[in-house]
Amino acid sequence: MIFLQLFITFFQIGLFGFGGGYGMLSLIQGEVVTNHGWITMGEFTDIVAISQMTPGPIGINSATYCGYTAVQNAGMGHGMAILGSTVATFALVLPSLILMILISRMFMKYMNTPVVQSIFTGLRPAVVGLLLAATLLLCNAENFSTPSDDAWQFWISIGIFVATFIGTKVYKISPVRLIVFAAFAGLLLLY
Repeated sequence: MIFLQLFITFFQIGLFGFGGGYGMLSLIQGEVVTNHGWITMGEFTDIVAISQMTPGPIGINSATYCGYTAVQNAGMGHGMAILGSTVATFALVLPSLILMILISRMFMKYMNTPVVQSIFTGLRPAVVGLLLAATLLLCNAENFSTPSDDAWQFWISIGIFVATFIGTKVYKISPVRLIVFAAFAGLLLLY
């Protein structure tokens, strides 16, 4: 039964997940952690971190790992967990595939019309909102700790966050380099 639930859940996320993978993260978290309780927030945070480090779109990688972890947490074996990851990934991609096939010809014909331009104008703020929600979703105690729980980890995490932001925006350092620097800093300072 979990496979059908995974398919329906990730199909809906794929259908309404505007803004790409980062825009989908808050939807995925809301469904798999909050609504269904398939995985914990800690597991979801780990999944997001792994999804960012592995090649491919973060939304698809997250769906793959969430499907695997959800089925494994349901007490099923490795083979069934692989099937769960396949079902979640396929369900997430399927709406986009169907929509692109159906509207690709019409879109090319009507993309410069005022109606279509108005639709995109309305979608832009929604995409920004989803991206902001994904950012705020990751600003939690599991990623940054709290000053009362572990002040050292909290302030080091804030420092790495600020340094990464400044490195990206001000100094235009490659995100790949910043990920490596942040990982190295985390190893040295937090463990």
